[in-house]
Amino acid sequence: MHDQLKEEEIVKKVGGRFKLSTLIQKRLVQLNRGSRPLVSNAPSDRMEVVLQEILQDKIFLDTSNEVRITGEMPISIDEPDFDD
Repeated sequence: MHDQLKEEEIVKKVGGRFKLSTLIQKRLVQLNRGSRPLVSNAPSDRMEVVLQEILQDKIFLDTSNEVRITGEMPISIDEPDFDD
């Protein structure tokens, strides 16, 4: 088991065990689909990558429980289309 999961710090950082589980699962799916790790010298263990991304404040869950990268702008549905 990963030692970071035994600590309350990571649980509090995310906002609870359910949110932590959701964030881990969704980020693992992204990594498995080819998303690049957001941490330097990424370990080969994808779970460790996700835990490091959380501890380094690289990712979080938004209000709709979607994974967001820190500093990334959310996609707005109401953006005007300038190509028309």
